[in-house]
Amino acid sequence: MTPEPGDLVTVAGSGAPLDGIVFETPSAAKAVVAVVDAKKGPVFRSVHPDTLSAREGEGPHDRALRLLIKRTPPAAHGATRGPKGSERGRAGFTRGTAHRSTGR
Repeated sequence: MTPEPGDLVTVAGSGAPLDGIVFETPSAAKAVVAVVDAKKGPVFRSVHPDTLSAREGEGPHDRALRLLIKRTPPAAHGATRGPKGSERGRAGFTRGTAHRSTGR
């Protein structure tokens, strides 16, 4: 199964299976899923896509999971990796520093 954002899934892990909704899939080896934690309530969990299986019907916690997804901004992939392509650093510093004379 290749999970897509918004898919209804069941997460199999070391404990009991949890109903969840896929939030994003940043890589082929990682999926971020919204699930309901018994102690914390709706939370995001990073899981391997092989632990996910599709589910057909709506669950009792799906409304809370959708609200969590709705209020969470999408991840900005690569935002902290520095300038790319034609982008430069900070505005106003478009040139390198000038040569400093030796005082002659």
